[in-house]
Amino acid sequence: MPVLNERTYLEHAVASVLAQDVGVPTELVLALGPSSDGTTELAQRLAATDDRIRLVDNPAAHIPVGLNAAIGASQYATIVRVDAHSELSPGYAQRALQTLERTGAANVGGVMRAEGRAPFQKAVARLYNSPVGLGGGAYHGSTDEGEAESAYLGVMRREVVEEVGMFDETIRRGEDWELNLRIRQAGHRVWFDPDLSVTYWPRESWLRLARQFRATGAWRGELVRRFGRSNGVRYFAPPALVLLVAMAVIVAGLQLSGVLSGVFSLVASIVIYAPLALYLLLVFAVAFAPGGGGVRQRLWTLIVLPTMHLSWGLGFLGGVLRGARGTVDASRLGTRNTPLP
Repeated sequence: MPVLNERTYLEHAVASVLAQDVGVPTELVLALGPSSDGTTELAQRLAATDDRIRLVDNPAAHIPVGLNAAIGASQYATIVRVDAHSELSPGYAQRALQTLERTGAANVGGVMRAEGRAPFQKAVARLYNSPVGLGGGAYHGSTDEGEAESAYLGVMRREVVEEVGMFDETIRRGEDWELNLRIRQAGHRVWFDPDLSVTYWPRESWLRLARQFRATGAWRGELVRRFGRSNGVRYFAPPALVLLVAMAVIVAGLQLSGVLSGVFSLVASIVIYAPLALYLLLVFAVAFAPGGGGVRQRLWTLIVLPTMHLSWGLGFLGGVLRGARGTVDASRLGTRNTPLP
């Protein structure tokens, strides 16, 4: 479990791991980044109460570096990746081990079930769980078991992870997708089991969400630069939206200045404005669909959905054009947290 500024969530995440009963010895290795909110001190207190918890340093604060450090310090044949912003469902590890054995896969993952507390976080969580929000990856709600492109978090055979060279420490986001690509290229299978689920707590503020999605988009753009067609078509929808918005601004300026008029103005309006109008209708439809929560949650949805798409799309375009260039997820730095109930 890589950990950085997760004082709010760490204790709950650790408790969900230690509650797993798989009938064999287990350990939890926390890779501690340089937190500024008391997370390290909390981790040390937790480790002092349970000898299954081990601590390793991750001074670089990068997720793949921390994951490799934790795996290197671990001693067992199966690696269960856990996010400090998440909680494993009861029986998760046992079910995953059974699925590994049953399918012969090298990596098994399940469903990310996002949840929220305040209206903003609930709006984000609802969009995480929707194909409209994050593009319809299997782990965002599919019910069909089978081979998959990647796995959320993942329960992995250590020998395979070591065989393919561990996590690529030059990739700051999307490192799991890239690892699973190498696993599949090596002839192994990645498997999705919808009966596995992990609770994920999204970012709690608009700025942190925008920063997170911009960084994630930038690294997806970097992965497109590196791996091209191995990336799914769905990753290109948000940058297409960004380009459409940019073209709409340009066309509007030309129309207002009189440079663009007549039939050319009409054609440009149909080609540019009509798709944007359809997108806005989609945003409103999602916000006010049944199950959208209270008024505040629905209003946040109107803001959150375009924020997710545009932030990710902007990051993606930058990543494709000039590379991610060491972009970090600034939403994880200098956080101000409030306790979970």
